[in-house]
Amino acid sequence: MDIEFNKNEDVNKQSVYELKTKLKKIYQGGGEKSAAKQREKGKLLARERVAYLIDDETDFLEVGAFAADGMYAEQGGCPSAGVVCGIGYVSGRQCMIVANDATVKAGAWFPMTAKKNLRAQEIAMENRLPVIYLVDSAGVYLPMQDEIFPDKEHFGRMFRNNAIMSSEGIVQISAIMGSCVAGGAYLPIMSDEAMIVEGTGSVFLAGSYLVKSAIGEEVDNETLGGATTHCEISGVTDYKHPNDQACLESIKKIMSMIGAPEIAGFDRIKAALPKADQQEIYGLLPDSREKPYDMLEVIHRLVDNSEFEEYKKLYGQSIICGLGRIDGWAVGIVANQRKVVKSKKGEMQFGGVIYSDSADKATRFIMNCNQKKIPLVFLQDVTGFMVGTRSEHGGIIKDGAKMVNAVSNSVVPKFTIIIGNSYGAGNYAMCGKAYDPRLIYAWPTAKIAVMGGAQAAKVLLQIQEASLKAKGELITPENKENMLKEVIDKYNSQTTPYYAAARLWVDGIIDPLETRKVISMGIEAANQSPIKKKFNVGVIQT
Repeated sequence: MDIEFNKNEDVNKQSVYELKTKLKKIYQGGGEKSAAKQREKGKLLARERVAYLIDDETDFLEVGAFAADGMYAEQGGCPSAGVVCGIGYVSGRQCMIVANDATVKAGAWFPMTAKKNLRAQEIAMENRLPVIYLVDSAGVYLPMQDEIFPDKEHFGRMFRNNAIMSSEGIVQISAIMGSCVAGGAYLPIMSDEAMIVEGTGSVFLAGSYLVKSAIGEEVDNETLGGATTHCEISGVTDYKHPNDQACLESIKKIMSMIGAPEIAGFDRIKAALPKADQQEIYGLLPDSREKPYDMLEVIHRLVDNSEFEEYKKLYGQSIICGLGRIDGWAVGIVANQRKVVKSKKGEMQFGGVIYSDSADKATRFIMNCNQKKIPLVFLQDVTGFMVGTRSEHGGIIKDGAKMVNAVSNSVVPKFTIIIGNSYGAGNYAMCGKAYDPRLIYAWPTAKIAVMGGAQAAKVLLQIQEASLKAKGELITPENKENMLKEVIDKYNSQTTPYYAAARLWVDGIIDPLETRKVISMGIEAANQSPIKKKFNVGVIQT
């Protein structure tokens, strides 16, 4: 191995180590003191509940582990947005699991908590996955109620989704394992079945303090909305259990009896590992986002047997398209080539840039995969579309629009992995978050922004300079240098995968070696949702 490979390997392995270190901290939730309080009540912690519920030695694909990371500092932070979400196997059946973390502000709902819950429901609805809610929440975080309560994509949308899922036959089971207050009380009771844990679970529209201030009645929370009240008097809950473990066992039993789903019929054969060493991805990926590399080498380390049927190999080379298998599943891969290529017309094409010919090729390939009912995988490392007179005269906008159209109207499930740069309209054409990928994950090497840091900083600096000059202020070269550094640092901090994951622009950040698992579990989920919509791209600019 050469020096460059070893250097890349060191840098990328260090990034993965940092990722795992950050995740370990997030997994601690609200910290040991809060955890001890929960255990004193005889409760399992949120992640312990999930671990108990899912089948032994199966994968749990977490969604939004980094949600709210670095946010709400004035409120003391909100690790993982106070809720654990992900796809897991319960009694052999893939489910979406949503578990409030009572160690984080008593499981109260922050704005990102609502966004994360809605994302979990969206994944469940798109893939027709049964949903298991493990409820333990004090309700809306009142100081921020204006950012959580009234809008379309706020708290109330969850109950609307409960109702829609129920009408569409998507199973929902809820367990009330702690507090369940106010509007939040509707979530478990709008599920198909609701169970409650004796002594710790309670559900009511208004707690004892609010009841006293509203109508003057004095009552304790257990009498008001505990397990005995709702299982024996009101009939609001369906099952009563003595502890968390018994409650979770009951969910497993119910899940073991659910009928098999209809399937979409995506093709799968026996899985095989790539023949090329997957570990070599760390050495192939450059230590800098500006450096070129051969994306084909990365693809050979992701697909079964390292076999890849490349489409239009010698045309539109700045995007690689082709068919392969990932964990046995047939997939169509659309990936940005990051090395400089030369077209047959003699044009040198920069890596990571989308040219007219590559957009044209990708559009056709996406349409072919829809025709063949093959799920699409997008591997992003894109700096945008080519600019300049030659490209504009060649109709780059028209060809880019064609590709965006095909991605937007695609009916086969799409999965996006952001490997490196994800800039501007390139993010859109390569199926960014706005284009409904069933799952979108980033590697620690990802950068997501409207444009690269150096270019953006220069533009922003010019705006700042013009503003200061208009006020008659003199700018020294030293001031200019400091301003540029400040702008670059701020811009770069907002382009990290952690910044994106905190805001749920991506579902999570993964070790590159987890990519096959993410895609495989994603297609398995998507296979439970037959395609009903006809593929139609509408008017395409020709």
